[in-house]
Amino acid sequence: MINPQWLRSFATLAAEGNFTRSAERLNLTQAAVSQHIKHLENQLGPLLVRHPRRVELTPAGLALLDYQQTLVQADALLAHRLADDPAASGELTLISPGSIGLYLYPKLLDWQQQHPGCHIHYRFAPDSEVLLAVLDNRFELGLVTQKPDSPQIAARLFAEEPLELVLPKGVTVSDWQGLKSLGFIDHPDGKAMATRLLTRAFPGSPGPAALPCHGFINQIGLILEPVARGLGFTVLPRFARQAFPRQEHIQVMPLSAQVTDKLWLIHRAQWPLSKRAQQVLAAIERK
Repeated sequence: MINPQWLRSFATLAAEGNFTRSAERLNLTQAAVSQHIKHLENQLGPLLVRHPRRVELTPAGLALLDYQQTLVQADALLAHRLADDPAASGELTLISPGSIGLYLYPKLLDWQQQHPGCHIHYRFAPDSEVLLAVLDNRFELGLVTQKPDSPQIAARLFAEEPLELVLPKGVTVSDWQGLKSLGFIDHPDGKAMATRLLTRAFPGSPGPAALPCHGFINQIGLILEPVARGLGFTVLPRFARQAFPRQEHIQVMPLSAQVTDKLWLIHRAQWPLSKRAQQVLAAIERK
């Protein structure tokens, strides 16, 4: 390690060209500046060629000056990162299940358009992967449907999302037999979601296993496409339904019974949210 004060004296001397002006600029005595340079030369070898009214840097002196400027740049970069200007620059990383992701990602892109220096890195993933990604510091923010009990994770309620029974537009269904005639469009979470909602909405029914399956799709953005084409019904979280672009071709069946999931915003408990993340969250939660 090189003494920072010695480096400042050396860099000032390189800029000013002589000891007198350097001492004045540093508010030190000329003897003090000379002593700093002597310490450096004892450690690194000759750094200066001393002329009557100026100094000239040796190759070692030029290398040391480059080193000092690198340290200055590194200090400036650290200060900038710690300042964490949310609107000017930086990276926001967020990972979540698909349904809320379909809802949030366009809003985050709106934010990025308003703040081009802020880069959005978003990943869709199941709860288990979300939790690991936040614990491993690969993502600053995560959204999960089950509140974690880990002391390493801070969690707060972000939103509530009901499950919805989605039908083709214009189709009338009044009972279980109507759903059976229409058929079910399945997806990776389809049977689990349908079981939770339909057993409450249609008590005494045999459950989703008794429904004919008219299709399966594992891409969340496409689950409602066969529904919009009249090929069946499905059960989805509200945010996924709202993100479907062809709303005029689908409808939500009113139900007396509801099932609502809570979405928890999580981040590492040891670190507070960055100012950037706080401002982005404030913007999207207002909408």
